[in-house]
Amino acid sequence: MESQDIKPRVPQDEHIVENKELNIWEALIPVFALVAMLAYNVYVYGGDALEGSNQFILLLGGAVAAIVGVFNKVSFDQMIEEVSENIKSTGGAILILLMVGALAGTWLISGIIPTMIYYGLQILNPTIFLAACVIICAIISVATGSSWTTSATVGIALVGIADALGISLGMTAGAILSGAYFGDKISPMSDTTNLAPAMAGTDLFTHIRYMLYTTVPTLIVTLTVFIIIGLNIDTTGAANTDGIIKAVDEAINVSPWLFVVPVLVIVLIVKKTPPLVALLIGTLLAAAAALIFQPHIVASIGGGTSLTFSTAYKGLMDAITVDTSIPTDNEALKGLFSSGGMSSMLGTVWLILCAMVFGGIMDAIGALSAISKALLKLFHTTFGLFASTVASCLALNLTASDQYLAIVVPGKMYAQAYKDKGLAPENLSRTLEDSGTVTSVLVPWNTCGAYHSGVLGVDTMHYAGYAIFNWLSPFMTLLFAGFRIKIRQLATPKSEVVKQ
Repeated sequence: MESQDIKPRVPQDEHIVENKELNIWEALIPVFALVAMLAYNVYVYGGDALEGSNQFILLLGGAVAAIVGVFNKVSFDQMIEEVSENIKSTGGAILILLMVGALAGTWLISGIIPTMIYYGLQILNPTIFLAACVIICAIISVATGSSWTTSATVGIALVGIADALGISLGMTAGAILSGAYFGDKISPMSDTTNLAPAMAGTDLFTHIRYMLYTTVPTLIVTLTVFIIIGLNIDTTGAANTDGIIKAVDEAINVSPWLFVVPVLVIVLIVKKTPPLVALLIGTLLAAAAALIFQPHIVASIGGGTSLTFSTAYKGLMDAITVDTSIPTDNEALKGLFSSGGMSSMLGTVWLILCAMVFGGIMDAIGALSAISKALLKLFHTTFGLFASTVASCLALNLTASDQYLAIVVPGKMYAQAYKDKGLAPENLSRTLEDSGTVTSVLVPWNTCGAYHSGVLGVDTMHYAGYAIFNWLSPFMTLLFAGFRIKIRQLATPKSEVVKQ
C-alpha cells in the first residue's frame, strides 16, 4: 500500500475482538442495513453520492452496529474507544491525502503535469495507451512499493493525457490501478507484501516467489484485455492532439528539466524516505520550479501582473491549498489545467473518517470476528478453505473499510486451519494478497478506494470494472486452488510448527 509510516500502530499486533454473545445473524444485521441504505442512496444521488450522503449512511450503519452491540452487552465506551483507535490509525493516510493535494497544485502551476501531458501526447497514441498505463504504473509501483505514490505522481499525469486523447477516464484509472497494484503486491518494499507473510508464518521472498504463479498470469490477461480495447477504441480527442500540444506550449514554458522533480520524488520513495517527507519535498521543489519556469502564472494566480514577494507567496499558497488554474483558451485543456489543492481532498478525508466509525464499531461488537469464523465453518475441503479466505478478505474490505484488517484478521483466523489441512503457509499469504490487498481499491468507502478515487478524480464505480487486475486476482487464486496448481504441501507433520 502506501508505506510503513501510514499506520502508527503495528498492523500485525491488531487485537481481534471476540464476543460470544453475538451470533452470525446479528453480526450481519449492520452489513445488510449498510448495503441496503447505500444502494438506495446511490440510486437517488447517482454520481453525487460521495458528496456527503454516503458518508452519513456510513454513520447510520455504525449506529445500527452500535444498537446490535448494546443488545449484546458491549458498552458504548468500548465502541467509542475502538472507533477512536481506528480514526487514529488513519492519521498518516489523511496527512498524505492532504499533501498529495498540495503536490498536485504545485505540479500544475510549475508546469510539471502540463509538460508530462505535452510529451505524453506525442509518445502515447490511443492504441497502446491503456496497456502502456499498466506497464508504466507497474514499474513505478515495483520500484516504490506504493500504489498510493504511483497514483499521486504518474497516475495524475496519465489521467490528463487520457482526457486530452478522449479516452475514457474510467478505463484509464482502471489501467493505472491494475499496474499500481501489481507492483504494490510483489514489491519487497510494500508494507502489505511484508504483512501477509508475517500473518501466515512464512518469509518475505518465499511469499513473493509463490505469488508470481498467480500474479503474472493475471497481469498477462490484464494487458491482453487492454491491448484489445486499445485496438478497438474510438477516441474523439486523438485528432485534436496537435492543437492541444500547441495550446500547452503557449500556456506554459515547456522544459524537460521539469521532470527532475518527479524523478527525485520517486528516488526518495525508493530510498525508503517516509512518504510524507518525500511528498513535502516534491511540493517545495515544484514551488521553486514554478518561480523559475512559470513566473507569469504564479504572479497571475497571486493577483498581480509581475512577480513580487507578495504575489509569489499568494500564488504558491493558493496552488497548495485551494482551487487554482492555468489560463488557456483551449476548451479541452481547461479541466486539465485546474487543481483543487489540499481542499480538494477534504471530501475523501470525510469519507475515510466515517468509514472508520463503521469499521470500528463492527470490530468492537465482535462482528468482524463472527463473520470470519462463520465463513471458516462453511467449508471443509481444501478448495473451500481457499474460498473461505477469499470471502473473508472481501467481506472485511467491505465492512472494516481497511486493507490492513482484510489481511490481519483472516491471517490470524486461518493460519491454523491451513496447517491442519497440511498446506504450507505461503498458500495463505498468497491468498491474503490476491484477495485482501488488491480488492480494497474497488470499495468506495474503503481507505484505498477513497484515496485513489480522490487523487485520480475518477469515481470508484466508474473505474472498478476496468481495474481488471484487481478483480481478476481473487478468481485466479481460486482457479489455482480448484485445479490444485502450485498448492504447496507442508514438508513436516501437521502438528509441528513450520519455520521458514
